[in-house]
Amino acid sequence: MREIAVQDLHARLKAGETLVLLDVREPWERNLCALPNSLHAPMQQVPTAINSLNPEDEVIVYCHTGVRSFHVGKFLEHNGFKNVANLRGGIEAWAREVDKTMARY
Repeated sequence: MREIAVQDLHARLKAGETLVLLDVREPWERNLCALPNSLHAPMQQVPTAINSLNPEDEVIVYCHTGVRSFHVGKFLEHNGFKNVANLRGGIEAWAREVDKTMARY
């Protein structure tokens, strides 16, 4: 599975590209901060939430630091998703490098 740097994702979002952002963190984490227009499916719910996703869409998976999202991305690929990327460094890297006003935890 490929990874995408936060700067590259930011540039693609600013350019208006259509991407599915999948947040696999726990609800309490999402309440602190989230990427705009992202879908939410905590890691344990992904096996059922997968039915609401299109395997042809480009899916960018993220979590706090990139570990959980890596495992979810592999799961998506194993289940027929062809265009999946893990956000390198997760939302922590986003808060450090892209949006310094975002809450960090």
